[in-house]
Amino acid sequence: MESLTTTISVQIDRNDKELATAILSKLGLDMSTYINMAIKQLINKDGVPFEVVNPKPSRELLEAIQEGENILSGKVKAKSYNNMYEMLKGLKS
Repeated sequence: MESLTTTISVQIDRNDKELATAILSKLGLDMSTYINMAIKQLINKDGVPFEVVNPKPSRELLEAIQEGENILSGKVKAKSYNNMYEMLKGLKS
């Protein structure tokens, strides 16, 4: 059976393309080969072959963000340092 090919065109961020091309090059692949591999996996899995979710920040991250906002707003008093050495000395005491 003869294999027919077709062309697709996609818009992609220039920097993303450069980064992806560099990674693929290290793997001995080009963009066309990678896209064909990705499409074959999409077909084989009958869906996207990787998890597609909205990232949710962890509880720890949300707490850290809240703590930072409290410090910035003055709700919480935080010790400040003039340089790294003062900070390290403060951590030791």
